[in-house]
Amino acid sequence: MSNERIMRAWYTPAEILTLRKWLVASVIVNILLLTIDVLRGDDKNLALGIFACIILAILRNYLPELGHRTKRDVSLLLSALVVGLGIFRLISLEINMFNIWTQAWLIVPGFASLWWLSSKPVTVWTSRELSTSAIEFGLMRNYNLSKTHQKIASHIILIHFVIITILPLVWIFDIAISPGNALGGDIGDSFSSEHFKKILGGESFWIWMGNSLIVSIGTCLLGLVIAIPAGYAFSRYKFTGRDVSMFAFLLVQMFPGIIILVPYFLVMKTLGLLNSHLGLILAYCVTALPLCVWMLKGFFDTVPRELEEAAVLDGCNQFQVFTKVVLPLSLPAVAVTALFSFLAAWNEFLLALTFNTSNDMYTLPVGLASLISSTGQAWGDFAAASILVSLPVALLFLFFQRFLIEGLSAGGVKG
Repeated sequence: MSNERIMRAWYTPAEILTLRKWLVASVIVNILLLTIDVLRGDDKNLALGIFACIILAILRNYLPELGHRTKRDVSLLLSALVVGLGIFRLISLEINMFNIWTQAWLIVPGFASLWWLSSKPVTVWTSRELSTSAIEFGLMRNYNLSKTHQKIASHIILIHFVIITILPLVWIFDIAISPGNALGGDIGDSFSSEHFKKILGGESFWIWMGNSLIVSIGTCLLGLVIAIPAGYAFSRYKFTGRDVSMFAFLLVQMFPGIIILVPYFLVMKTLGLLNSHLGLILAYCVTALPLCVWMLKGFFDTVPRELEEAAVLDGCNQFQVFTKVVLPLSLPAVAVTALFSFLAAWNEFLLALTFNTSNDMYTLPVGLASLISSTGQAWGDFAAASILVSLPVALLFLFFQRFLIEGLSAGGVKG
């Protein structure tokens, strides 16, 4: 009999276990969503929202327990009240996707509570004692349902992150295909290709594109030429100043780039490198070099030294060991480093704006910024150009995806 009592006390339907977690998350999200009512100045819905959060919290703390039929009935009434408050708030607002989403955090948990609290397993669990066989069946059912509930919760979270990520892209694309330069309007209400035709048909965009490609590719190649042997030297050799140099690389990364803007400008002016591709390439290489060296050093540390020793026994010199053994094994890390170097130069704005004063030397970030001025805002052209600029980056990520995963994972594991 003691074992049966322990089993009865231990068993709780999966619906109740899930509600205990989901209702907590719902309360937190609804409290955060109250800031929207504050920004809108909607005191009525703000008061209703606060009341709904309180009801949700009471519902979470008043979920039924073993043999408490009264608690279960009260929980049903609270669930119905939550649903009613969510629907009432939704009706009082303008019906659109955003408002439906905000009120769904009240309506959906309320409906889920109504559905699960009125289900047969919960009703039986709260109304009478269960037999040992019924408890065993319930525990097996909990095991299966818990996996399903975890998958549902995971997918809900992932869907929200995906929507948050994609929504700005959808908005930019809608501006790019909409006539005029208005930022408002419903998504997909009109279509026009005038902005893409204007950007692709203009000479400036292709000049900016050419400048960005020259600078980014040059930065990538020069950075790799310096970073690969430097990373290998830091990984394999012990020399005077090694630790100090590595610490200096980290120290440089701590300071914002604007601090070195004036010294950079004076140096470039003295060397006559303003309004030139070479000046930007050198500046970007210096900026990106510490990160590249650290990334490559981390990967070189994972390459077994026994392979190099075997190559030396086979008659290879140190240069041949590096080029024929270590470097081929390090291609994923080299690809990742090249990608980061390219992107750092492709997206950089401040140095390019400072060093280049001629439209013919603008890179894409500076060229895009010139479309938005104090006298006029070409938002449609800006959005179309932004999409075109992002395409090479997206293609690079698709092409280097396998190397990116291998390089980042291998560089973080030693052995």
